[in-house]
Order: sequence, then C-alpha cells, then structure tokens
Amino acid sequence: MDCSHVFEFKVKRLIVVFTLFLAVLFNAPVAFAQADTAHATEVSSAEGAVHGTEDAKAEKKFDIGKFALHHIADSHSWHVIGDTYISLPVILYTPNGFVTFSSGDFHHDDEAKVVVERNAQRFVKLHEKIYYASATANQHGQFVDLDEKHHASNARPLDLSFTKNVCTLFLSIIIILAVFLNVAKGYRVRKGKSPKGLQSWMEPIILFVRDDIAKPNLGHKYERFMPYLLTVFFFIWFNNMLGLVPFLPGGANLTGNIAVTLVLAVSTFCLTVFNGNKYYWKHIFMPDVPWWMYIVMVPVELFVIFTKPIALMIRLFANITAGHILVLSLICLVFVFNSLYIAPVSVAFAVFIGAIELLVAFIQAFIFTILSALFIGMAIEEHH
Repeated sequence: MDCSHVFEFKVKRLIVVFTLFLAVLFNAPVAFAQADTAHATEVSSAEGAVHGTEDAKAEKKFDIGKFALHHIADSHSWHVIGDTYISLPVILYTPNGFVTFSSGDFHHDDEAKVVVERNAQRFVKLHEKIYYASATANQHGQFVDLDEKHHASNARPLDLSFTKNVCTLFLSIIIILAVFLNVAKGYRVRKGKSPKGLQSWMEPIILFVRDDIAKPNLGHKYERFMPYLLTVFFFIWFNNMLGLVPFLPGGANLTGNIAVTLVLAVSTFCLTVFNGNKYYWKHIFMPDVPWWMYIVMVPVELFVIFTKPIALMIRLFANITAGHILVLSLICLVFVFNSLYIAPVSVAFAVFIGAIELLVAFIQAFIFTILSALFIGMAIEEHH
C-alpha cells in the first residue's frame, strides 16, 4: 500500500506540533531550576554569614551532578514547583503486615530526620529509600546508622509504593488505551473510508511499524507479532516524550529506569526463546561447524542469547538517562558560573540538545522495536 501521500499530508502538521512543543519545553526548565535552587542559595548565604567568607564560598558552590541525578531519580512525591509537591501513597510490607501512609507525612524530608510511626513501627526516608528508624538520632540528627562510607545500615521494609515512575507508568497506559481505542473505533465506524481525526494521525505511524519494521524482519508471520511490536513502540515513544515535559504530567524518567527497560528486554527475550523453531535451536546447539569446535561455539551461541536482551536494556536506559542529564547540566551552567551572562549560551545549547532529544525519543523506540523484530525473526526463520 502506497502511503506516501499520507506522510506528505502530515509533515507540515507534525512540524507545527514539534515547534509548539519545543517552545513550551524549553521555557519551563530554566524557571524550574531557578525555583529549585533558590532555597539552597538562601541557606548557603545564611551559613556563609556565620562561618565566614571561605565557608560561604564552599556552601555556594552548586553541585550540578547531585542536582541532575536527583531530578532523574524516582521519587515518593511529585515535585510541581518550588516547595509544592504532590504526595503519593507509601505502601510497605513489614513483618507486622502491610503499612500504608502518605509520603507527605515525611514533610518532604529526605535526610532521615523526620520519623513516621505506624503500627508500632518507625520509618525514615533517606535519599528516597525508606528505612526502619533507629531508636536515637546520630550526631547529624538522622535516625539512621551510617557506615564508614556514609551509607545507611538500617534494615529496610519491602517498598511497594506508588512512586512517580509508577504513576507515570499507569498514566502512559491510560493514554495508550485512550488513543488506540479511539483509533479502533474510527476504523470500525468509518470502515472503508479515509482516516479522520486521531485515526489519520496514527495510521501513518502504524503503517510504518508494519511495513518498515515487522514485514522486513518477520516475513509472512508478521501479523502474529504486530500487537507486541506496536505496544512496545508506542509505550517507549510516549514515555520518552512524557519524560521531556518538565512539568506535570511529565517529568518522570520512566524509560531511563533500568527496571523498566529490563522488563521490556525480558519480554522480547521470552518471545524469542519460546517461538524459536528447531532450526534456531539447531544453530545454537549443533552449529554447522566441525564437531571439535562445538566446545567453543555452543557456549558462545548460548552467551549471545542473553547478550541480545542485555544490549536492548542498556541501550534504551543509557540513551534516555544521558539525554536528561545533558539537558539539565546545560541549564545548570547558569548556576555553576553564578552569572546571567552565561544564560544565552546555556539555554541555546539546552534547546539544541532538547530538539535532538525529541528525535532521540522516536529513534530509541524505533531501534528497540526493530531489534526486537530482528531477534524474533531470526528465531522463527525457516531453513532454506
């Protein structure tokens, strides 16, 4: 089916949408970064007045690494702006059963200084990890015991909380269901007619996945795996785009979470292994080489089975995480140099990298999907 006219019709509309998205996307981060660092600057100034000029300079030094890693990490609350947060439910499994409360009970403390007591048990939060609280505070006022590396040695309950990433996961599922139920309804109501509305936006992308990813790699069996390929492609793409939005309902780094990419990679691995035909397994355990080479080739082929999903997992995680860190680091140059004169350069580079990130969001979804189709296609390929 020739869909070139559909793509030509959509290109101008897509350009307009991406332009508007860029305008919103890169006006917000600077304002958010300023709000997040205002409190830290005030505190450092006050401490500098007490401890002298040298201490003040040390306190005012902006830690760009800590700031970036904090913003891409998962959280028990959803930061809006400044001191405004949305509290999320905390669900812990302990020896005494389940314990639930709001993350707001910690009063946004992340230094283990605020204790929450539930069911005769005491909990503190340190670096977004919840621990059982110590009986008394240490010299820093923290209710945890720290080892020589300043890591908490307290026991931890099993944390099943609704974190920011979990909420984003459910949000993306709702968005995907809403989009595709609407598209399916369009096909059902307008059967045999030209696409209209949301259906006309999604059809070229669906055809792209079918014609450029599924068919070339899976052959005549492509229809069997289209639901999985479409789900993976749009799940990754939608969440990549949500991660680029610096305000609600975006801001979460879901596809930059190694646990999420692990599940996606394991899904591809299971489909590959369970659908592999006899020729696929023969190539692994009885490759077409002299028998005395089996001792080398068989372990190598078995090792390759596991390296494929590992590569999928790390590639997606690393690219998305690196992109977020790079954009945040460029924006934070204003605070590192503590000068507004660097702002034009900082923002210009951030906008440029952010524009590339829009492309990377699509490319990473495409790469993960096409490699999944390739691995599955190799497993189901008939012997010629």
